[in-house]
Amino acid sequence: QVQLVESGGGLVQAGGSLRLSCAASGRTFSSYAMGWFRRTPGKAREFVAAISWSGGGTYYADSVKGRFTISRDNAKNTVYLQMNSLKPEDTAVYYCAATTRYATRNQWEYDYWGQGTQVTVSS
Repeated sequence: QVQLVESGGGLVQAGGSLRLSCAASGRTFSSYAMGWFRRTPGKAREFVAAISWSGGGTYYADSVKGRFTISRDNAKNTVYLQMNSLKPEDTAVYYCAATTRYATRNQWEYDYWGQGTQVTVSS
């Protein structure tokens, strides 16, 4: 069992930056691939980024590529999402997730989810 707690969300102006953190507790963090997803009202949850258990592989949605960076610190049991050049369309609740499988864009492959953190980008 893994517990995930996101933090770092908030209100930011367009063009600004935020860094989200996801702290994990429970079983060995380094054995999990991690992902970030987001959901806006009335829309399905969508993939944002994923990272392999070692950090050697990273994957991004086309909409955030070049602006967002996913990383992890296995010594701190934490995964990060650095978000730069934020746009109003990035406004959403952001969730981190963990999987014992491979890093993937498919949300159904993830076993554990955090409660989410709200990111609001004003124009």
